[in-house]
Amino acid sequence: MLSRVAETIYWQARYMERTSSMLQVLRTNYIASQDQVHNFPWRPIILQYGQLTNDEGKAIENDSRQVLEYLIFDKSNIGSAYNNIVQARENARSIQDHITKEVWQCLNDFYHFIKEPYVEQEVKFGDPLSAIDEMIKKCLLYTGTVDNTMTRDEGFTFMNIGKLLERSIQITDVLRIKLTDLKQEANNPGGAPGLRYLLYSLYGFEIFLKTYKGKFNAQSVLHLLLYNTDFPHSVLYSLDRLYRLFERLKPESLPENYEQLDFLIGKTINSIKYTHINTDNPLSLGEFLFKARTDLVEIAGSFSKFYFGKT
Repeated sequence: MLSRVAETIYWQARYMERTSSMLQVLRTNYIASQDQVHNFPWRPIILQYGQLTNDEGKAIENDSRQVLEYLIFDKSNIGSAYNNIVQARENARSIQDHITKEVWQCLNDFYHFIKEPYVEQEVKFGDPLSAIDEMIKKCLLYTGTVDNTMTRDEGFTFMNIGKLLERSIQITDVLRIKLTDLKQEANNPGGAPGLRYLLYSLYGFEIFLKTYKGKFNAQSVLHLLLYNTDFPHSVLYSLDRLYRLFERLKPESLPENYEQLDFLIGKTINSIKYTHINTDNPLSLGEFLFKARTDLVEIAGSFSKFYFGKT
């Protein structure tokens, strides 16, 4: 496969995973904001997904609908859901011979949906959840369509590597955003709402109830999201799966390039797997998450260098 095609497929998947993650976080935070109408902490979300100056962020941070409008629809915000979908569709359009018509149709439908004026109006003046829920459904439809229609070839491998790498980065970002909640609720035996909202943000609420029998505490939540290899939105699950997919590229890879990435992925997996993190020490947890994210970004940079010919 040409490196240009592999990179395009890889980034298509990253844009879609980024969109899915962001929409779920926005949905959960909007619900939380309705329970805490005054002074809801939107600032970390704006900083994570937006590009506003400090003053611009302050101007909208207490207005949930303005925050949602900016992060979902604003064309000037390169990280908005709208721009992610546009980029994913553009990538898919340029490589239609390498994806199924069903995958293309999913992306094209999503693109036209998010451009509909009534969708933005629903967020601004109607029920934001109904619009966000519809977008999340389209993300899930895309994921299912990829899994059920794509041939398990090299393109599928690069697509899923992109998805899983982006998912790992997004999980560390969400945990870093929620560090304050983890600190405040670490010793709350009743399970404060922040932990539940964190689990909802990463599709982890139901599996947490089944695994930990509903006994909420910050340490168990952190363990699920970092280490549980049965949970598809944990960091370790994503990296283990990414590594197995990466091994498929070995026959077609230059040995030195493969060895470089093999080392980086293995080092990152071991660093996370064999580091014991305790929520009683938020400073140490923050450093751990920062290092994990740095390692993941290094893996992404190495893919660009060794497989896509970027310098």
